[in-house]
Amino acid sequence: MSDDQWREKLTKDEYRVLRQAGTEAPWTGEYVDEKRRGVYRCRACNAELFASDTKFDSQCGWPSFWTPMAGDRVQLIEDRSAGMVRTEVRCANCESHLGHVFYGEGWDNPEDARFCINSISLTLEPESAEG
Repeated sequence: MSDDQWREKLTKDEYRVLRQAGTEAPWTGEYVDEKRRGVYRCRACNAELFASDTKFDSQCGWPSFWTPMAGDRVQLIEDRSAGMVRTEVRCANCESHLGHVFYGEGWDNPEDARFCINSISLTLEPESAEG
């Protein structure tokens, strides 16, 4: 999609985060304390990104996951902004900014990883009551 098409599709805040690699303030996102089971999708293109069973409370102020649904669902890109080296996480389908991933912090999960993702970059598709 062109930049103008993204601006039409997304709200001003969604555009700032998803297309301009912004971030939402910590503890303000709708999914920080979310406990429902389901699939987290890219808010820009609806691609399935994270399963709720990989979400954990990292106390960082943003929803945290220990792995994407599959390695090819996200792109990992070196980010040298903000005066540090980090790893940016983007949607592999539409290249929208999702957040950052951090490794080796001693998290008790199989990957020792924290995918720190902006709520505004996601849409939760809750698991149905039947299954």
